[in-house]
Amino acid sequence: MANDPQTPLDEELARQEREDEPQADRKPDEVEQDAAIEGADEAEEIAEPTESLEPDETVDNPEAEVLAARVEELEQSLAEAKDQSLRAAAEAQNVRRRAEQEADKARKFALEKFVKELLPVVDSLEKALEAMEDGASDAHREGVSMTLKLQLDVLGKFGVEPVEPHGEPFDPQYHEAMAMVPNPDLEPNSVMDVMQKGYLLNGRLVRPAMVVVSQAAS
Repeated sequence: MANDPQTPLDEELARQEREDEPQADRKPDEVEQDAAIEGADEAEEIAEPTESLEPDETVDNPEAEVLAARVEELEQSLAEAKDQSLRAAAEAQNVRRRAEQEADKARKFALEKFVKELLPVVDSLEKALEAMEDGASDAHREGVSMTLKLQLDVLGKFGVEPVEPHGEPFDPQYHEAMAMVPNPDLEPNSVMDVMQKGYLLNGRLVRPAMVVVSQAAS
């Protein structure tokens, strides 16, 4: 029958009993066995694991903090560089758009002064045609009429348009009122008569029309 396993307390009691017994009565084998048991006990005590020291989790790492600060600084610099790049691109686009608009205006209205100088010639031809008496020859009348038409056609090719607001509401942006006359047959502030036609160059007013404006009858 196998021996029951001994607990550490039983082993300690047995050892004390053996030590109390006279050494002369003990056999050499028993002495060696006791020495072996004592050695084993001492080995177990030595071999008992010591509590592992946990590393200090709160140990600061200055190098890591420096690197983190440097990364944050670089990210901020990158964001600022991107913002400046976008602003510069937007500004360049605005400058290019303004330059295109200025060039377009210069192309459209380069003839403005020249047109203003030609308009009196057109006015003179129109007045000459209106002032011709019945006694004037047809050839003479036709010549003046053809000259006037040719002049207006040339101006039309370059974007010049006449402003003839007869019967229209008065518009101070395109009309210049020379007089106001009561007229019960027209709405107040209507153009009764055009004394001199106005002209536009590509939609821009070159000369306002000189008109007579109606007002309510008193």
